[in-house]
Amino acid sequence: MNSIVAIRKCNEYNVTEITDLIADIYESCNGPDPRNKKILLKPNILSDSDPLKCVSTHPAVVEAMIIYLQSKGATVLVGDSPSIHMRGFRPVNSGITAVCEKTGAEWVDFLLSPSAVKAGGSRIRIASAVRETDLIISLPKFKNHELMLFTGAIKNTLGLVPGFIKARQHAIHQDRDRFAEFLVDLNESVLPHFFLMDAVRGMEGPGPGQGIPVSIGVLIGSANPLALDIIATTLADYDPLEIPTNTVALARGKWLRDPGEIIYDGPEPESLVKKDFKRIIESGSKNTLYSFIFNRFKRIRRIQRRPVFIHRNCTGCMECIRICPVNAIRMHPEKKNHVVLNDRQCIRCFCCSEVCRYHAVEIRRKLFGV
Repeated sequence: MNSIVAIRKCNEYNVTEITDLIADIYESCNGPDPRNKKILLKPNILSDSDPLKCVSTHPAVVEAMIIYLQSKGATVLVGDSPSIHMRGFRPVNSGITAVCEKTGAEWVDFLLSPSAVKAGGSRIRIASAVRETDLIISLPKFKNHELMLFTGAIKNTLGLVPGFIKARQHAIHQDRDRFAEFLVDLNESVLPHFFLMDAVRGMEGPGPGQGIPVSIGVLIGSANPLALDIIATTLADYDPLEIPTNTVALARGKWLRDPGEIIYDGPEPESLVKKDFKRIIESGSKNTLYSFIFNRFKRIRRIQRRPVFIHRNCTGCMECIRICPVNAIRMHPEKKNHVVLNDRQCIRCFCCSEVCRYHAVEIRRKLFGV
């Protein structure tokens, strides 16, 4: 597989500038010929949020990609399935609906007539637009992810799975490693043809929904999702081999057998690394002292990260209850806006944190007895 990754500096969401950069990136990576093709653009729309929050792919990036593809004679469709996906969903607040109307690109509802594909050892339903288009171009967002540590090109493909089918996968694949295996299985079955990551501004801290917007200042493109994710996680100051989707995909060797096979086209990588990027800390391998203390303490006590509900911030929207794949969350029968978690039933998928728009769910470490 083509292992070229191209990075271009970009500090502002200027559509004209981004269109030129996309053309450069796409051609430098030998992207598939878009001429006269019907193409599905798949941005990352976790929830329909203001672009300033960096929850979703910025509308300027979506617009620029549409303009580039249309200039080649392509017919462009745009679609995604947010975490809470209801029939008729349109990404109005994120600005992507306005982009579709402005450019004439068609917004497609992934809940309409999904079809089934085989992913690993099971079948899963995906958007029918996948079968109805010639090419899929994925537009992931540069963000942290509480469960998978980082959400990139491989993770973004999950949005092709409509509605609450996505959340149910957490109940089937109940830990980080098994979920990573599933994500790689899905990409092997339904692999987008090109990936363009919006890393002009990203999200550090408790992503993918409640993190902190941060300037990254680049666009990253590749036809190879693993190669892109390795470069992107390096820029976020992760060890890319600690990212579960990276390690699973590398072990399989279908897209890349070794990071040394990546053909890099861009500025000196070291100059782009965000050394102060607030990562999701698991093993502490970036800090030897922290790692030593954490691992020694872990032998004595069991430490787990778990959802903690901040009741003063809760509005009672109940989206955390609706998204929970194992029904481990409920509202308190007497206390207003007071969510109760069944800790034994919770599988630590952190979907509740993903969908909360009010900072009423935090992922914290909990100490258990011996």
